[in-house]
Amino acid sequence: MPKAANIELAAVTKRYGTTVAVDRISLKIKAGTYCCLLGPSGCGKTSTLRMIAGHESVSEGDILLGNTVVNDLPPARRGTAMMFQSYALFPHLDLVDNVAFSLKMKGVPKAERREKALAMLGLMEMTPYASRRPAQLSGGQQQRVALARALITDPQALLLDEPLSALDPFLKIRMRAELKRLQASLGITFIHVTHSQEEAMALADLAVVMNGGRIEQAAHPRDLFNRPATPFVARFLGDHNVIEGRVATVDGDTARFDLSGGASLSAPAGPGVAAGAPIAIAVRTDKVRVGAPEAGHGFTGLVSNVEYRGSTVQVAFSVPGVDDFAVSMDEADYFRAPLALGDAVPLGWSREHVHLLGPG
Repeated sequence: MPKAANIELAAVTKRYGTTVAVDRISLKIKAGTYCCLLGPSGCGKTSTLRMIAGHESVSEGDILLGNTVVNDLPPARRGTAMMFQSYALFPHLDLVDNVAFSLKMKGVPKAERREKALAMLGLMEMTPYASRRPAQLSGGQQQRVALARALITDPQALLLDEPLSALDPFLKIRMRAELKRLQASLGITFIHVTHSQEEAMALADLAVVMNGGRIEQAAHPRDLFNRPATPFVARFLGDHNVIEGRVATVDGDTARFDLSGGASLSAPAGPGVAAGAPIAIAVRTDKVRVGAPEAGHGFTGLVSNVEYRGSTVQVAFSVPGVDDFAVSMDEADYFRAPLALGDAVPLGWSREHVHLLGPG
């Protein structure tokens, strides 16, 4: 397997007619990174992946693999390999011939390509199934064959387009572990498109949240979760309450802001926080305390929904001027004093759990 190379996108834009699908994004992916491109449908993540692969042209900007601009190189000469969402296996070929197909197209002798295909199937723990055809395999087994076929070309980067979307929930968890193990053992760069926050959190060294063709934030998943940059990132990742208002006063390192529903709250005063300016904060759902209001850091909400989730209970509240406020409670704590729909409940949090969000 060749040494992995850095991948860089420099002000890359993709247009389809008058529609801008990807809007001047810049991103550096270090060699050997597991990178997830994350976002809702239509955010530009798949177009970005397909431009890196060479399956879509770049309208503006450059894509570099190492020190080489690859914009005009065909997919087979980029040093990348792509695994498609559908797997696209040949139904009439056995697994060995499926995996070896690209080598056959390159004119590699039959014995050599079969030997390499068997080695790749061995890496995927699929050797006992080598003589079978794709229809005789489970979804997870088909995915392993598709991975083997992509990796047989010795790419510097493997590109994966929602590779787990067709699998059942239990198999998804198993295959996440397989992908992480495989990437670590091969040492090459993986770029993985997903709309699943859970998938990106579990797999990525670098998670890139996209929205409207732009990058909202790119960071390690733990940094994303604990320090979301914008209201969009906080909402998309989930488990965050986003509270928006307008600054009334600033006193030292504290801003006082008003909600449209009438409540007044406190937040850290960061750059751009000034009287009269809009402000947004995030408070994680597991950091909100029920029945424990704190001056400037809380309000009263009406219970609007209760969801039992096993180890936790998610309680949704209606709060004037706040969208989708929720509290994640420990199961035992909740059932010691269950709440009923319509209950008026004091809610509070500590200043240390208030995260100031940037514009977006």
